[in-house]
Amino acid sequence: MAKNILIVENDEKLVEVLREFFSAYGYNLKVLPQAYDIRPLVKEFKADLVLLDFLLPGVNGGELCLQIKRSEKLKNIPVIIYSAFPKVMLALGDYGCNAFISKPFNLEDLMLQIEACMKEPERNYLLP
Repeated sequence: MAKNILIVENDEKLVEVLREFFSAYGYNLKVLPQAYDIRPLVKEFKADLVLLDFLLPGVNGGELCLQIKRSEKLKNIPVIIYSAFPKVMLALGDYGCNAFISKPFNLEDLMLQIEACMKEPERNYLLP
């Protein structure tokens, strides 16, 4: 059965690349350019994993991750945050994401992180 990945990303070119890449692997995608309260979206889509850009209009990816991780019903869903400005994101605090990837990223590396997070969603893959 295909897994559902919810992506919050406002870069249309990156969204095109991600759609093509994930469809080749058989994933179901829902892509949003922004979100203010991600919890109903995660529930409605039945997301198996959430992929968030850190720098988004409105609410940043870290805050969206916190919404998921603070929800009793959603906290076990793996969340991966990525950013072209990793030092900014990492300096702002621990959002509870399962993994972090710096942009630009290699799609195969992203897939390895996704597969690892889905296999063991309770594990944190952040580098120390």
